[in-house]
Amino acid sequence: MSEQKVPITVAYGDGIGPEIMEATLRIIEAAGARIEKEVIEIGEKIYLEGHSSGIKPEAWESLRRTKVFLKAPITTPQGGGFKSLNVTVRKVLGLYANVRPCVSYYPYVKTKHPVMDVVIIRENEEDLYAGIEHRQTDEVYQCLKLITRPGCERIIRYAFEYARAYGRKKVTCFTKDNIMKMTDGLFHKVFDQIGAEYPEIEKEHWIVDIGAAKLADSPEVFDVVVVPNLYGDILSDVAAQITGSVGLAGSANIGDGVAMFEAIHGSAPRRAGQNLANPSGLLLGAVQMLVHIGQADVAERVQNAWLRTLEEGIHTYDIYEEGTSRKKVGTREFADAVIERLGQVPQVLKPVKFSNASFNIRVSPTVPAKKELIGVDIFLHYKDRNPDKLGETLKNFRAGQMELTMITNRGTKVWPGGFPETFCTDHWRCRFKSEDGKSSTYREVLELMTRITEAGFEIIKTENLYNFNGEAGFSAGQGQ
Repeated sequence: MSEQKVPITVAYGDGIGPEIMEATLRIIEAAGARIEKEVIEIGEKIYLEGHSSGIKPEAWESLRRTKVFLKAPITTPQGGGFKSLNVTVRKVLGLYANVRPCVSYYPYVKTKHPVMDVVIIRENEEDLYAGIEHRQTDEVYQCLKLITRPGCERIIRYAFEYARAYGRKKVTCFTKDNIMKMTDGLFHKVFDQIGAEYPEIEKEHWIVDIGAAKLADSPEVFDVVVVPNLYGDILSDVAAQITGSVGLAGSANIGDGVAMFEAIHGSAPRRAGQNLANPSGLLLGAVQMLVHIGQADVAERVQNAWLRTLEEGIHTYDIYEEGTSRKKVGTREFADAVIERLGQVPQVLKPVKFSNASFNIRVSPTVPAKKELIGVDIFLHYKDRNPDKLGETLKNFRAGQMELTMITNRGTKVWPGGFPETFCTDHWRCRFKSEDGKSSTYREVLELMTRITEAGFEIIKTENLYNFNGEAGFSAGQGQ
């Protein structure tokens, strides 16, 4: 075991942040954490100084140098113009995996799910959280959902490697690929492909809506759950809450070179400075940090002492329960109680055992496909609500082999053969391609757009339609 100290970057944050960070650092250092702290300032004060992401350039230098970030919660000022610090750090530093263990501590923390032990592994960088949004017409706004094959492969392989390292028996994938057949379909497809490399681990897939209901109702049937970004953001909070308290959940954000560790709760400014806050979420984030930097021995010592403290009924106000808790304590006193129990293990709750295994997260090289342009979707801002009138006009426009084959509104086909009951906005997708799938050129796309523009129509967006190795790289319109 190396005695060399590992440099880490620490941010005390806003609201209750400084109190719970002070308690967390006291505990892990008392347990023998071999760390050397570099403190940076982030959050509300930095936002108000004019840094839109809540972090200064010199703070980035610290993060890139230490590559380990222990972060307390921050307050983002109300109003526009302020970016999410978490999203910024995750994307800039490539923190692709969000890892949230969600464990019940029954009977010491009240919960309807006493045997729950689920790890949510969420993709952290893409999906709708790419943040690419546009207002396109008077009535319609757009957010692009980006799913990449390398992004899917990294997070899914991480989930299986995590399961293998910790002796987990099953990995479950949640998607909505019955509707989003290409984006969520890719995530599911990669899950099946990567899962085949781990024959000892059970694999299953759920459509996210019924899967979420099952997770909330019967979390004991899940083990490791891997999900795209948006679903993971929602479900990890649901899973943490049904364990008994979001305040007890820690979170790790892992990249190839840098990692960030935090509590999942907010800065709770109304509780600041009162010695009330529960430091457990940040402490368990710090436990994940200790494992990450190769100090699993210290991590086990800390979490087992914390579990013993829970067992003995020494609780902060948020989890205090008459008849179960023995003593209500403040932030500092709770930290003292954990420190007093360092070296002890829980008697009823399961003691933790951590792995120092390093995960082999590789991404397969992309094999270029034969890509063939066969048409274009032209999106119009068109205020008349009559799709038949629009279709009768646009069907006169052709270029090369391309002709109008379909008009949709909000994804539903309204021409030809639309229903008058379908509600339409001022945003129309007009698909031009050859009926027999013959190839086109981009010059022909430009010619088509020029003719439509010269006829007085306002083009707001285009999407080229490609075949990849002869397979359509675009969805059909939904409708009758």
